[in-house]
Amino acid sequence: MNCIVLDDESMGRKLVEENVRQIPFLNLVGSCKNAFEAMEVLAKEPVDLIFSDIQMPGMLGTQFIQSLTNKPLVIFITAYDQYAVESFSMDVVDYLVKPVSMERFSLACHKAYKIFLAEKTEHASVVGSQKASKEDFFFVNVEYSLVKIPIPQVTHIEGLKDYIKIYLEGEKRPILTKMTMKSIEARVVDFMFMRVHKSFIVNLRKINSIKHQRIKIGEIEIPVSDSHAAELLEKIGSL
Repeated sequence: MNCIVLDDESMGRKLVEENVRQIPFLNLVGSCKNAFEAMEVLAKEPVDLIFSDIQMPGMLGTQFIQSLTNKPLVIFITAYDQYAVESFSMDVVDYLVKPVSMERFSLACHKAYKIFLAEKTEHASVVGSQKASKEDFFFVNVEYSLVKIPIPQVTHIEGLKDYIKIYLEGEKRPILTKMTMKSIEARVVDFMFMRVHKSFIVNLRKINSIKHQRIKIGEIEIPVSDSHAAELLEKIGSL
């Protein structure tokens, strides 16, 4: 978890920094003496957790947290207990009153880490379900008719100026339709397709071999441009 420390007192910052370094899953990306410095770090770095003092000149820690649009997880560390009710109404992870033992600090950090992992898992699940829900087919115009294209059966696509040829597995003749390479690439890129040349998009799962920057799919050879060669090998290696 990327974290920042916010405290107007240098000694307070140093104590929290030292504690952070002892927690293996924390990565300190900023140490700030006021809210404005913290804002600068948040603008530059992805931050998952903020350790914040409350009573600071210029802007209270509670005011600073409430001002954030995308609020990271928050643990308040303060010498005063009168802000506790207000803080928990802001849905912070924990409220620590100075002096804070390492054991209490570690407990708060592990609580934050559990929330962080749960949110990360939930996000991955949502993204996964969104990808799964994408239709694996689309329709194209062919001689005044709409023809269904099953994406998994497409071996490769060839660009011909304003037209494209869509080659399907098991079909002798390609489907010719008026469409740009950019628009067809957007339709198939999430299904393990890659543009390997200005005139060719291939289904990576259908590749039989690659030799001397030429892809072989069945008996067909497709050139790979120099600018796409490294990316192709990387993607093939991840399959």
